[in-house]
Amino acid sequence: MSEEMAIEMRNKAGNYFKKGYNCAEAVFLTYRELLAPELDPSLVRLMTGFGGGLGESGCMCGALTGSITALNLIKGRSTNQTSRDEAYQLAREFTDKFTEKYGVTCCRALNPYPFETKEHLTNCLKITGNTSKMLAEFLEEKGLVE
Repeated sequence: MSEEMAIEMRNKAGNYFKKGYNCAEAVFLTYRELLAPELDPSLVRLMTGFGGGLGESGCMCGALTGSITALNLIKGRSTNQTSRDEAYQLAREFTDKFTEKYGVTCCRALNPYPFETKEHLTNCLKITGNTSKMLAEFLEEKGLVE
């Protein structure tokens, strides 16, 4: 994957967000469109409640949650007879990268503005786009994409 693809991931996630998708949906849709087109587009429904830090509760950032969901689609398990270690490790490492960049994972700490205000939307747009770019770079770093 090139730097151009990572930038395209950032821009596309931002565009999805501008169109009215929430942060988690935007990151997931970008991943699906550019890196996993074989996935059913309706899977985006799984992401809706993650927006606003889990249903606007202000907890875990939806862009982070969307990224972890993409990682789970690659390395998550489909039976309890399979190890979850690799999925946990990837989730931890990506969360650590996110925390290193932003200092926190909590939506209300990342974006202290009231939901749906101009300030909130502008800040979330940046976080959503940059997290999607971070996901692209992480996938390449881990050898999970070509």
